[in-house]
Amino acid sequence: MIKIHKLGCACEKPTSSYTEFRTSALGVDQTHGKDAGVSIQQCKLCQRIWIYYAFHAALTSESGKWYKGIVSKKDRPQITPENALEYLENLEWYVYGGEIFGNTTAFGAGKISLD
Repeated sequence: MIKIHKLGCACEKPTSSYTEFRTSALGVDQTHGKDAGVSIQQCKLCQRIWIYYAFHAALTSESGKWYKGIVSKKDRPQITPENALEYLENLEWYVYGGEIFGNTTAFGAGKISLD
């Protein structure tokens, strides 16, 4: 398990807004048949780097899910779209949300359901 120390920054709150981050696309993970969009986000305040993983669980417009977790600067070069999900599952905690969760956000840990 990868330990993540909380600094008290707004980016650690599940309710943080995408406007608090600079985002750049990393690519698409097609390994699980979900065509998940994977991007890197950097907090504008504390400069920490997050991996963001988003996909639709079914063919409806209200099935979107996303997960994001903090990535260390030393681990960042090894993160690819294909291993991003595994990286997130090995974090001590991550943030998740999306339409499938009623547009609420929360903290999670462990295995991520792709259904």
